[in-house]
Amino acid sequence: MKKLCFMVLFSILVSLSVGCGAETSTSGEGEKETVVLKLAENQPENYPTTQGVKAFASSVEEKTKGRYQIEVYAGGQLGDEKSVIEQIQLGTIDLARVNVTPLTEFSDDIGVLALPYLFNSEEQQWKVLNGEVGMDLLHTLQDANMVGLAFYDSGKRSFYNSVRPVHSPEDLEGLAIRVQQSKMIIDMVESLGASATPMAFEEVYSSLQTGVLDGAENNFPSYYSTNHYEVAPYYTLDGHSTVPEVVIASSELWESLDEEDKTIFLEAAKDSIEVQREAWAELVDEARQTIEDNGNEIIEITDVAPWREAVQPVYDNYGEQYEEWIDRIAEVE
Repeated sequence: MKKLCFMVLFSILVSLSVGCGAETSTSGEGEKETVVLKLAENQPENYPTTQGVKAFASSVEEKTKGRYQIEVYAGGQLGDEKSVIEQIQLGTIDLARVNVTPLTEFSDDIGVLALPYLFNSEEQQWKVLNGEVGMDLLHTLQDANMVGLAFYDSGKRSFYNSVRPVHSPEDLEGLAIRVQQSKMIIDMVESLGASATPMAFEEVYSSLQTGVLDGAENNFPSYYSTNHYEVAPYYTLDGHSTVPEVVIASSELWESLDEEDKTIFLEAAKDSIEVQREAWAELVDEARQTIEDNGNEIIEITDVAPWREAVQPVYDNYGEQYEEWIDRIAEVE
């Protein structure tokens, strides 16, 4: 009887231990053990980041010959980004794709990527993110009990409004622009002469429609998918923010991998970048085509120097904190 009770208790403990984070299973006698990992993704099944992490998962399974399988939980099934990050830290979720913005609460250094007009060009941006500087920024997450594997594209955030075409920072003066609850973003918008108005995202459409807001800022796909283009016909491609997405792993998972498997995970994450970026480019093209067909006016900004000069107060306030990273980024051509 005691033996039976012990076996039942042992089974319960084992079930509890594999219920969090990685799970293990075997297909049959003599076959290798398979470790099943959870990856959190808050976007829908067909979204570019979801396509990226699915490519990553498939590559890991192929390269490890099925020893590791990654189950992608899309659509925010495992929680919002902040709660997912906290679960990554605890090891109850193995992997995730999150934006840099919520990561700044857990790692000071990576916040440099939130600075406006940080890169000279898209080419320079990806040389930085996929190069030594990007890898060093990913390594800073280790102090927060996370491991950064790769950066994904999140597009360029630009200004749109319902009042007038904006060709220069002076054209933004006096406009009420919706912003996220971020001190840096508020400072940026105000340095450009606009009135920064923090507001819940779901309230923006009606506020633009009724004139409570004059405008907002986001990337092409979001401008399109939220139907904001219907009530704010002027879109200025200034690209002030290029904050990327990040694929992260829990330190608990990472420490359980041998060196060969760590290399496989890093290579698979790197390979998936191209899949994600191609899917993102297609989505941007689709959104832009619909917006142009609707008759919206799109203003291309070819020289961001006046814009960068206008937000110098932001660099004065935050530059010292990120001075080393800013200098290293500027050195990449």
